Amino acid sequence: MAQEITLPLWPAGKVPNFQKTDETEKRDTAETIHVSRVQSPEITVYMPSKRNATGQAVIICPGGGYVNLAISWEGSDVAKLLNSKGITAIVLKYRLPNSKSNIVPHLSPLLDAKRAIKMVRYYAAKWNINKNRVGIMGFSAGGHLASTLGTRFDTGDATALDSIEQLSSRPDFMVLVYPVITMSKPLMHVGSKLNLIGDKPTEELAELFSSELQVTKQTPPTFIVHAEDDKTVPVENSLLFFQALKDKNVPAEMHIYPVGGHGFGLALGKGYLETWTDRCVDWLRGLK
Repeated sequence: MAQEITLPLWPAGKVPNFQKTDETEKRDTAETIHVSRVQSPEITVYMPSKRNATGQAVIICPGGGYVNLAISWEGSDVAKLLNSKGITAIVLKYRLPNSKSNIVPHLSPLLDAKRAIKMVRYYAAKWNINKNRVGIMGFSAGGHLASTLGTRFDTGDATALDSIEQLSSRPDFMVLVYPVITMSKPLMHVGSKLNLIGDKPTEELAELFSSELQVTKQTPPTFIVHAEDDKTVPVENSLLFFQALKDKNVPAEMHIYPVGGHGFGLALGKGYLETWTDRCVDWLRGLK
C-alpha cells in the first residue's frame, strides 16, 4: 500500500515573510480541488511501497496563475501516477502572493519551494529517497516557480540552527509542464505576472523573475512539455527556456505537441498527448 503523510513546511510561529491576518484558507472542491489564500504551507508526501521505490523523488508545484493551486488536477493525481512508477512524489502547497498574510508578496512562493527541497533531503533516508535524486516539477505558474527555483537556488546555510536550512535547495532535475517562464511582453502570462510582481514592477524585478534570463551552467537538467495551440501561456515560453538551457550546455529534452491547449494535466483521453507522462518517466529513469 502506498503511504501518504502531510507535514508543515515551517516550525510553528517561524514561517518567514508571514504576518497574521484575519484571512482564512479557501478550498473549492466543485470539480477538482483548488486551494487559495494559503496560510499554512505544507507538503503531502506520496510514497510507493519500499520494494518498488526507485530512490527518486519529485516535488510537484501545482499551477493556478499564482492566485490558487490546482492541488488535485496538477498535484495529487500526478503524484499517484509517479508512485505507480516507483517514484516518491511530494505535492507542495505553497503560499500565493495575493494573500494578505505575505509581508513581501513575491518572496513567499520561492521561500516555500526552497524549503520543500531541503525538507525532502532531510527526510530522504526515512522516505527511501536518494538525497541526490530530488527534483522539482511544475505546471503553468507552478512551472514558473519550479524554473525560478532551478535558476535561483541556494546551497544552504552551514551556520543555521535549523538542520533543514543547512541543506542545498538546488533541484537535481526539473520537469516543466506548459510553464510560465518570461515576464516580458508579448509572451508573458499577464495574470501570473500581475499576481506575482504587480502591474508596474521595476525592470530589475521583471528580469529577476524571467527565468530564461537566469539560466546558468548550474541549472539542473530539464524536461519540458507544451502544446503549440496553448492560448493561455504561449509555447514560446518553453522555447525561450530551452534555448537558454542549450546556450549554457544544460542537458534538456523538450516535447511540443500540436494540440492540447493549456492545463491538460495528465491529458487522459487526449490522444497521444496522454503519452507525455511516459516520455517523462523514460527521461527520469535515464538521468544519471
